[in-house]
Amino acid sequence: MEQGLGRLRLERPLVILDLEATGLDVTLERIVEIAVLRVSPNGHREEFHTYVNPEMAIPVEATQVHRIDDQMVQSAPTFAEIADRVFDLLQGADLAGFNHVRFDLPLLREEFRRARVDWDWGGVKLLDAQAIYHKMEPRDLSAAYRFYCRRDLEGAHGALADTRATLEVLVAQLDHYPQLPADIEQLDEQFGRRDDRFVDRERRFFWRDGEPTFNFGEYKGRSLREVADEYPEYLDWILRKNFSDEVKAIAQDALRGTIRRRGDGKS
Repeated sequence: MEQGLGRLRLERPLVILDLEATGLDVTLERIVEIAVLRVSPNGHREEFHTYVNPEMAIPVEATQVHRIDDQMVQSAPTFAEIADRVFDLLQGADLAGFNHVRFDLPLLREEFRRARVDWDWGGVKLLDAQAIYHKMEPRDLSAAYRFYCRRDLEGAHGALADTRATLEVLVAQLDHYPQLPADIEQLDEQFGRRDDRFVDRERRFFWRDGEPTFNFGEYKGRSLREVADEYPEYLDWILRKNFSDEVKAIAQDALRGTIRRRGDGKS
């Protein structure tokens, strides 16, 4: 069933785009699913959706997010086989999505480049629903205080007022969500890292098939195990530089032959 556009006025077609991929790095990963919805100013809609064979194994961490595994894409077309179709849908249109500027569009550009299709979104108007959401529904301390403590925060952005308000919010959150643990250790396990796709808090390593993988430097995209075996001097360099103690501990363990596994701490 088609939904109306409400107050949204279009002078050009609008393409809403969403991608699922093999991972987080837009320069290294591949698309495994693509959906394109093209809406014309007269209300006409055209949809295109398909799984995509990424021509590589899908890491288990990615499958846990989007539920797409190797078997599901085995007989799907490669991106090169659908590139012209996607390109045609994008022509003459503005682009919309949810956080698409930081992920979907750069990833799509890389896939087009590999397919030898010249595409760029320069000059195209961009509409990010996430940006509107975050702008219109602030997620700052004042908003949290108003939501959990049911009153306005006086003296916001003053250091002392903010520390007092933060404590009130934390106490109120535990009252509001009785399913949350009450001790710091368990709260840290659930919320301290903020994004469990990464091994460390600095996001220097991310999980790929259960193993730490470099997210920076000349070996970005390669597993810690491979680098430790082939280029141990790079791990020595990490130990000498200004990385966090957590990152240095990961490198030191790898030099000693101990590679951390996801869910196991160390192995």
